[in-house]
Amino acid sequence: MIVPTKGVGPDRALLALGALVLTDLDGPSTVTAAWDRLRARREAAGMASPVTFDWFALSLSVLRALSLVELRGGLLIRTAP
Repeated sequence: MIVPTKGVGPDRALLALGALVLTDLDGPSTVTAAWDRLRARREAAGMASPVTFDWFALSLSVLRALSLVELRGGLLIRTAP
């Protein structure tokens, strides 16, 4: 689930989704805007496997657990590595 497995492909692994979120997060963003950018990016790249909002939220939880993002004042912010 966090990394690719037999049942979860590389394009749906939570770390892969988190990496896409981080690359698009160049400044403070609402969660909704980050979700919209992720969906648009996956569609543009031709990734056909479905990713639900719940799965996206889990990827944010992984990023938070790794101290890579935080939520301040309703905005998703990338933290310093």
